[in-house]
Amino acid sequence: MSNTEKLRVDKYLWSIRVFKTRSQAAEACDGGKVKLNGNNVKAAKPVAIGDNFEIKTEGRKWVIQVTGLLANRVAYSEAVKYYVDNTPEEDKTAPKAVAAVFHTGKRQSKIGRPTKKDRRSIEGFMEGDTGEE
Repeated sequence: MSNTEKLRVDKYLWSIRVFKTRSQAAEACDGGKVKLNGNNVKAAKPVAIGDNFEIKTEGRKWVIQVTGLLANRVAYSEAVKYYVDNTPEEDKTAPKAVAAVFHTGKRQSKIGRPTKKDRRSIEGFMEGDTGEE
């Protein structure tokens, strides 16, 4: 990449693999999830070496410093050479995800409303039916 060429923030964050797609990176910029030196930044802003970004993604929070400009997406092992991760340890190990059940809307088994079978046994118990006749 030549020195005269400008590299957009969204393209840089996509290429170093902070975001899966470039449109996700652009949405994060527009949504105020990406800050450059403490200020919100637009997706089209040029990136310079030495810039400090604070990024909030779904999985975790990032605090990175730009050490090189990378325009094309490369393997993760290569991408890590273009930034320094200054993220505090507690943000790196943020709770990965609450149980997947909370996001699907499905009920965990044996929690919540009783099943039909459970309800019949409860009704039988409440009526004093021992099941023996």
